[in-house]
Amino acid sequence: MKQSVLAVIFDLDGTLWDSTGCACRIWNRVLAKHPECALEMTAERAGSLMGKTMEEIGRHLFPDMTDEARSAILDEFSLEEVAYLWENGAILYDGLEETLQALSARYPLYIVSNCQDGYVPAFLHAHRLEGYFRDIEMSGRTGLDKGRNIRLVMARNNIRSAVYVGDTLGDETAVAYAGIPFIHAAYGFGSAAAPRASISSIAQLPECLQQMNLD
Repeated sequence: MKQSVLAVIFDLDGTLWDSTGCACRIWNRVLAKHPECALEMTAERAGSLMGKTMEEIGRHLFPDMTDEARSAILDEFSLEEVAYLWENGAILYDGLEETLQALSARYPLYIVSNCQDGYVPAFLHAHRLEGYFRDIEMSGRTGLDKGRNIRLVMARNNIRSAVYVGDTLGDETAVAYAGIPFIHAAYGFGSAAAPRASISSIAQLPECLQQMNLD
């Protein structure tokens, strides 16, 4: 099959997998070492954090802490989470690998996430999905927000035409900054205001892209 010039760029959490269960457990292990936080993580709260950068998560969870104290807890959590996910992975959405296999035969695929450095490689390694993606980027590696990281990946790979698939309003805002169409993963953790298209499962994406006719 001839490769399309259209690139498909993905969010990770709430789009390709759900890591809230392990994130919740790891948060509570870390928080137990810091009684000054007086905070217990729940699955609902962990889900609400998806799509945020680690800095945004820190400000949200620990608004009264100093930057230094907040960073220490975030670093501890980030390292433990990446180590766990590298070995164990998380919950992939139904039909993910089959969908990636079908898409990669036609489109170049990428991931841009607001996660910490090492998080996307852990996803790829644990589930042996490295071969489907041309490039990845993380806010924890570049220090940039998602909109700028999308632009960075597009420039680095000479991408002229792309769509972004994500699940939150923050994704939609970032994509608007990057100037490309947004497909809402409505099965994820968030909502969207005015996406170009919406899917209720990852398996619907190939047909959605064909109907959008962006090639």
